[in-house]
Amino acid sequence: MTEEKLNVVGQSVLRRDGLGHVTGKTIFIDDINFPDMLHLKMVRSPLPHALIKGIDFTKAEKVPGFIQALTHEDVPKNIYTILCLIGVGPDEEPVLAEDKVLYKGEQIAAIVAETEDAAMEAVSKVKIDFEELPTVYDVEEALKPGTPVLKHWGTNHFVYEGHHCRRVRFGDVDKGFDESDHIIEGRYQTSPVEHAPSETTGCVARPEPDGRITVYTNTQALFFTMDNTALILGVPFQKLHFVGGTVGGGFGGKVDVIVEPIAALAAMKTGRPVKYKFTREEEMRVSSSRGAWRIYFKDGVTKDGRILARKITTYADAGAYNRHTPYAVTKHAANIAGPYNIPNVWIDAYCVYTNRQPSSAMRGFGVTPASFALEVQMDKIAETVGMDPWAIRFINAYRNGDMKPHQKVVEDATLIEVMQAAAELVGYELPEKFKKMSSLNREEA
Repeated sequence: MTEEKLNVVGQSVLRRDGLGHVTGKTIFIDDINFPDMLHLKMVRSPLPHALIKGIDFTKAEKVPGFIQALTHEDVPKNIYTILCLIGVGPDEEPVLAEDKVLYKGEQIAAIVAETEDAAMEAVSKVKIDFEELPTVYDVEEALKPGTPVLKHWGTNHFVYEGHHCRRVRFGDVDKGFDESDHIIEGRYQTSPVEHAPSETTGCVARPEPDGRITVYTNTQALFFTMDNTALILGVPFQKLHFVGGTVGGGFGGKVDVIVEPIAALAAMKTGRPVKYKFTREEEMRVSSSRGAWRIYFKDGVTKDGRILARKITTYADAGAYNRHTPYAVTKHAANIAGPYNIPNVWIDAYCVYTNRQPSSAMRGFGVTPASFALEVQMDKIAETVGMDPWAIRFINAYRNGDMKPHQKVVEDATLIEVMQAAAELVGYELPEKFKKMSSLNREEA
């Protein structure tokens, strides 16, 4: 049998779009223009939490080039449907705010004008009568009695199948702590992270002669975005034609279906192409970020480095609305105990609402903060019991056939093999017993 030549593995593969990028020939959303195209800009809340008592467009309508203002009353289904397609609800974020706002920068009304400058000037002329409300910014404070309640269902947390958080119960952690030689605790905090794409979020919606709306967008999830836009607009899916391609940087942030529904609605209302593109300031201030997490660990460990019990309470700051955080918390709960064989695990993972801008997807969202916290905790365990950090991980690594805390059998485990390869790459001499370990079984030297 002749050796097959590998075309990708171990090879340097040119990006399909690389040449276009470096020669300036790539077409981005801002390069797409049509005759008679209008521009859409958003009236945003200057307050993080307030009732909307009234909106006055009188002065905005007098700006030369003003075409139309859109409010929640113009949106057929004025609710984002981001998670309904994967069966996660409730849908609770309005496309355009109705009676109140929950974060600074929330969309209230869209202004459509002949030019971008005219749209921005008209936005500045809109007068809104607010009644400011108390705010909450800390995830633990948000769950205390007496804190302002942000959600219509009466809590500041997502409800998972009737529970206040996503729960994992495996074994008996109290018994595990009693049998341990060391109790090691840790508190870990991450901060919000903005994706900062080179190209800001945007799209162009164009009415076609056959009645369809073509949307040129830099979304990361073309069909997902099209389906959600159709649901919001109350039109058949086939009435929309979405054209993607160059994303201009996304990292998870361009899956939130924020600009497409309102731009398509404006195109339907005016019968003209409409461009809605975030400014750099909007991208930084109102696009969804990687959420902040606060994670508490309590581990019971024997003097020889075995983790007998792990208890975790973790809080995800969803900001004002769901976006993808309830789903992220589920992924987080499944991964926060780590790739380790721990017989007793107790996890409470909260999805908490605050008056911050909504958080959402970003590169392994839910899992990345879990990995950060748990691996720092593993180092802390090694230091406390006086063992090598490599040894702590080899001793506790799970193998094929082990049961994960969320009741899934481990398959295709490779942690041991990856650590063995990493040690070789960095020139670290592992003890012979660790070199002979395998993820396939628990026979150790």
